[in-house]
Amino acid sequence: MIKVANSQFSCIKNNSQENINKAIALIEQASVQKVDILLFQELFQTQYFCSTMNKEFFNLAIEFPTNPFFQTFSNLCKSKKIILPLSFFEKNNDKYFNSLVVIDSDGSFSEVYRKSHIPEGPGYNEKFYFAKGDTGFKIFKTSVGTIGCGICWDQWFPECARILTMQGAELIFYPTAIGSEPQDPNLNSRDHWANVMVGHAAANQIPIIASNRVGIEVEKDISIDFYGNSLIIDHTGKILQRMGDKEEGMCINEFDIDEIRKYRESWGNFRDRRPDLYKKICDF
Repeated sequence: MIKVANSQFSCIKNNSQENINKAIALIEQASVQKVDILLFQELFQTQYFCSTMNKEFFNLAIEFPTNPFFQTFSNLCKSKKIILPLSFFEKNNDKYFNSLVVIDSDGSFSEVYRKSHIPEGPGYNEKFYFAKGDTGFKIFKTSVGTIGCGICWDQWFPECARILTMQGAELIFYPTAIGSEPQDPNLNSRDHWANVMVGHAAANQIPIIASNRVGIEVEKDISIDFYGNSLIIDHTGKILQRMGDKEEGMCINEFDIDEIRKYRESWGNFRDRRPDLYKKICDF
């Protein structure tokens, strides 16, 4: 059995330590409840700076693993015996990435995963800040099992979830930052966002855990209302846990990975795949 938790909280502008303190408090809570893996939202150290294009925000990027941020969470993972898939804004030589590292319960670091799909649109100007990920999709072998991780926009692509599952992931985690659309106040993607992940879970018979932020964040003339709804979905596509639009905190669920593996093997859609027919997708 693996006990997982997702979380969501609002972020304060220009006060990374206060945001980090919120994350640390959640680690303390999760540890008391014997959580094995805890997921935070995308880029939780700051407000979502990608709403505008401002070169000053490149100063928020940090280098892995030398920045003290990583040692802080490594020490916590070791002392609390917890695993963290950790999202961060990475500076690597002259490039910048939206990245993630998994810290195991002994404090050790995985290789870095860099977000593969980079969105661009009103309020979500990520191509201004981040290069396309150059790592490919990655799974991470931890002390409690093998997990796959994508980052936000990655979660809309079925190829990501399928590849992670076929590589051996037993659970998929998605740190996220998504909310209102500044160009269209009548557009609410909340349920569409959840439905896409429900489909990934059901099609691959794999649990999916997503964490989103909450709160209204304003940068210049752009305001985004992040809608939370962090959720935990089981291997049949059933939403087991779903937080609200505004609340801060976390949800916890336990999974029997051996039973899920048996279910996936018995279902047959991996057995009956036709890769010879799928090459066509690369023609478009």
